Amino acid sequence: MIRHNATALSLLLACALVAGPLPARDLDQDEALRLRREGVIMPFEQLMQRLERHYPGATLLEAELEEEDGVLVYEVEILTTTGVVRELELDARDGRILKDEEDD
Repeated sequence: MIRHNATALSLLLACALVAGPLPARDLDQDEALRLRREGVIMPFEQLMQRLERHYPGATLLEAELEEEDGVLVYEVEILTTTGVVRELELDARDGRILKDEEDD
């Protein structure tokens, strides 16, 4: 019985590794508005104010709200004043910068 369970667990883990992580799910504007009203996510304006402190004068190029592995994330592309495009991921609940890298 234990061997059977161990085999089943090994098979399940192997399938999970082959399948990989779940793809990010884009949230539409109605869902984003609902989450903001419920206090689940920060207002986007507040997040942009935080980014302004890191990259003064940057221009917003693109922003999307996604759910990645159960975490609500704003994926943001900005153009810095030095002409560099940066891709950032921000935790939509508290504004923490999760990723900040130069875009190719």
